[in-house]
Amino acid sequence: MKADQQLNVCEEQVYKRVFNETSKTIFNYIYYKFGNEAKANDAVQEAFVKLWENCAKVAPEKAKSYLYTVANNLYLNVIKAEKVRLKYADATIKTTNESPEFIMEENQFKEKLDNALNGLPENQRTTFLLNRIDGKKYAEIAEMEGVSVKAIEKRMHLALKSLREQIDGI
Repeated sequence: MKADQQLNVCEEQVYKRVFNETSKTIFNYIYYKFGNEAKANDAVQEAFVKLWENCAKVAPEKAKSYLYTVANNLYLNVIKAEKVRLKYADATIKTTNESPEFIMEENQFKEKLDNALNGLPENQRTTFLLNRIDGKKYAEIAEMEGVSVKAIEKRMHLALKSLREQIDGI
């Protein structure tokens, strides 16, 4: 065995270290794309299963980018499947004890916010949420996305500009 191959992801302590260092960040990254905690958990778990299955092929220093790529691809596959399911989904009726005026105002605000966030290109939305919700620095986001810090700065600028135009007070 060569010296540079002594530590690989198949070794339990290396795998655990990779998991401890990256799982939360990858979860947040996918959560911001899915907007669904359960789907983000599933994608992260499945990504780590695939890492384990391919541990001999993935160097420890490449594990983080491998996991981001796998989790992102899983996300894209789920979105494709959901588009098909949504075509055939039945509308459900919701009941509440709130006044009709409150519900209307709440729904209008949620719709305005959702439209503003959904109106952003995916890269701007992800950058915005990682920075503002998760507190990630531009350099960390740039590493996750595989782009320069300047690209992240530009995305953030465009996201903020767009959100300010659509929602007052951001």
